[in-house]
Amino acid sequence: MAVTQKLACRVERIVSHGGRVYTVVLRPERPSPVFRPGQFLHLALDPYDATGFWPESRVFSIASSPWERDRLCITYSVVGRFTTRMEAELTEGCEIWVKMPYGDFVVKSSTDVVLLAGGTGMTAFTAFLDGSAPAASQSICLAYGARMRSLLIYRDLVRRCTRKLPRLDVSYFIEERSGNVGNDDHGDGREAAPEASQREREQIGRVSVAALWPRIPRPKDADYYISGPPAMLRSVSQDLRDRGIASEAIHIDAWE
Repeated sequence: MAVTQKLACRVERIVSHGGRVYTVVLRPERPSPVFRPGQFLHLALDPYDATGFWPESRVFSIASSPWERDRLCITYSVVGRFTTRMEAELTEGCEIWVKMPYGDFVVKSSTDVVLLAGGTGMTAFTAFLDGSAPAASQSICLAYGARMRSLLIYRDLVRRCTRKLPRLDVSYFIEERSGNVGNDDHGDGREAAPEASQREREQIGRVSVAALWPRIPRPKDADYYISGPPAMLRSVSQDLRDRGIASEAIHIDAWE
């Protein structure tokens, strides 16, 4: 297990996705400690003094890949006082502090898995998907939901993974209708490869176990990973229990 480290980081880039959702790219002062996909970091806006206490911080899933140790990436939405400070105070070139890695929300590679992501909760799965091997026998079902189509901000990464992973099946859930909804329009003027487009679909509404259930090859043998807003965590986990999924097969990213 990696030893937790405290790192000063320079904010290299801030991307605004609209809807008060942002991606922040950090350049650590030295290579980050080794971490596993699904782990998280603590981010502090105030300076850290090694002779004193760790300042106020908030936790964020590490969206970048573990082998990119000279770069860290997080995505956040403005939902409270701390993220409101982030929106107001973070600028490209400024310094912040992180401590990492933490958490055991790590997707198994030995069983079929179902990933259920709402909004920025998708960041808990990006490194896992990006690092999955095409030859793996593992079946992966992904449900990825957002308020609007433009906030499916990791869709390009998911599309790349769908092309390389023949056993990845993807369902997008969009709460607010805006523009066309379908399987072949990916919002960037390109069409997916035919075999990939058959494993991607969109529908209006929130992430739904009922809608995903027929897509899961062996639902009683899979492990389920849920990351998203608290209301989604509660409703999805309860739905799975109602369908007879054992508690030990339901994994919840519940640090928010």
